[in-house]
Amino acid sequence: MLGVAQMFDAGTKVIWKVKGEEHGAGKKELLDSLKLLEAELGNKPYFGGDSFGFLDIALVGFYPWFRVLETCAGFSIGAECPKLIAWAKTCLQKESVSKSLADEKEIDEYVAEMRKKIGIE
Repeated sequence: MLGVAQMFDAGTKVIWKVKGEEHGAGKKELLDSLKLLEAELGNKPYFGGDSFGFLDIALVGFYPWFRVLETCAGFSIGAECPKLIAWAKTCLQKESVSKSLADEKEIDEYVAEMRKKIGIE
């Protein structure tokens, strides 16, 4: 799915790779990809409809990164893509998901440390 690849590429730009004007373009790209994914989700609880499926499994691993993406991009994913956040919270109700995702605080700390090392902050 194109939106997933775009989200990943844009997210890495926003977090690690670019500053200045390019950063603004990365933010727009990230938001566009998230909106594309939200449009694909529509009003369904999962990307495949009523059943938790492969695409949900592939995407839910990005959810713990949303907070750091919001911080680096300077916008609220929840405000821009509320259905995507609702989907993630639905996925988190599954024990297999909630127990396997990365810790958001650890991601925040890792990103802050790496951004300092590479001179972004």
